[in-house]
Amino acid sequence: MKRFRILAAVLGIIAVLSLPAFAAETIKIGAVLAVTGPASFLGAPEAKTLEMLVDEVNAKGGINGKKVELIVKDTQASPEKAVSFAKQLIDEDKVFAIIGPSTSGETMAIKNIAEEGKTILLSCAAAEVIVNPVAKYVFKVAPSDRYAVEMIFSQMKKMGIAKIGVLSSNTGFGKAGKEQIEKLAPEHGIRILVNEVYDKSATDLTAEATKIKAANVQAVVNWSIEPAQSIVIKNIRQIGLTIPVFQSHGFANIQYAKAAGAAAEGVLFPASRLVVADSLPAKHPQKAAVASYKKAYETRFKEDVSTFGGHAYDSLMILAKAIEKAGTDKEKVREAVEATKGLAGTAGVFTFSATDHNGLDMNAFAMLTVRNGRFAPAEK
Repeated sequence: MKRFRILAAVLGIIAVLSLPAFAAETIKIGAVLAVTGPASFLGAPEAKTLEMLVDEVNAKGGINGKKVELIVKDTQASPEKAVSFAKQLIDEDKVFAIIGPSTSGETMAIKNIAEEGKTILLSCAAAEVIVNPVAKYVFKVAPSDRYAVEMIFSQMKKMGIAKIGVLSSNTGFGKAGKEQIEKLAPEHGIRILVNEVYDKSATDLTAEATKIKAANVQAVVNWSIEPAQSIVIKNIRQIGLTIPVFQSHGFANIQYAKAAGAAAEGVLFPASRLVVADSLPAKHPQKAAVASYKKAYETRFKEDVSTFGGHAYDSLMILAKAIEKAGTDKEKVREAVEATKGLAGTAGVFTFSATDHNGLDMNAFAMLTVRNGRFAPAEK
């Protein structure tokens, strides 16, 4: 009996001593995503994308011979849950880096946590305040809302539109977009006649649509990422308004257009070229990346690709290339991410720097529309 106790004790010591060696063979990557809840059209494809890519990376032997261990936390778009999960991933799981969150509000809630924990954060959200001012460990891969607003105003100029109504949700993304619209409108000769904020969980926006109609505007801009953006379109058409409807880049999941049905026809919005990958010329710098990801995702999950899943793709690819270059020293990898130049992803061609932790400009966007129930370039 005594001999068995000694053997058990020895085996226990061996197991404990083996843990660091085993841990060294994996790279833990955390993901804080809105897989379910009001922003699931963002987080669900992001989670699926990471699952797919990690499987692919590990099947090829991992990164520099080290397998990737993915830990996904579902925030349900709650900033409070994002904070709790971020702390857990950093303090308990000891992750190498975090991908996400899906939304701007969540990202801003954990920005300082990542910074204080010296943990690389690659956000999938769009608000410019995520990287302005720059935080050493915080990056984002979605094009900035400022460029989306400028793209919309440029399109309005072509269409002779000068008087608009603005609707936005009461989220971090909605607030950031609203601020950019208000800031940039005068520079582009745009007057905002109606400016309404609605609850992110709204199921009927007829009252807001009626205010738009009464103001006699030439177009309406809606800024949100929730299913409410589909309701906006339906309510506007239901009260007989036929003016152009512009959505933010948060509209770039075909499920939003499907939810709006026929009312979505003709809606205009800026988005990355991923959702119109088939229309890109062979020599376009993003063609290979978007075509490869689109084919892999749609083959595996039997659903249309979205720009949001693309943000997860870009995040992991940027991180993986930095690790390939710099090894698993966190600070060296952070420097390698910051030194990334000319990397073609789904959202654009990334060139980061010490003063630019987004790495994209207005060229990341194309103006798209809904045509016959599908996304298409606005200009044929």
